[in-house]
Amino acid sequence: MVLLHVLYILAFTVLACLAVGNLIRNLLTLGLDSTRPVSDYRRPRPVPHPELLDANGRMIDEPLLVMKSMSVEDAREQLDAIYRSSPGGQSGSTGAEES
Repeated sequence: MVLLHVLYILAFTVLACLAVGNLIRNLLTLGLDSTRPVSDYRRPRPVPHPELLDANGRMIDEPLLVMKSMSVEDAREQLDAIYRSSPGGQSGSTGAEES
């Protein structure tokens, strides 16, 4: 039983040494990379979203969303018209709708 404990401690000691060695290696690599000058080929250029380009690939310089202001009554009338024109909708208005 004692042999298993020693083997367990030895295995995790080896793993801990490997982890610390990897940590030190990564810190050294990071330190060397931070002192190295950045060249243009490693810096990615920002690419615009495809919806912001026109057919020729140029940036669009106009608003993409234009909303028309309407009153609640206009919206209700439009929704009622859509409902009445639907297959299950009522063809005429009843007194129950106007409340």
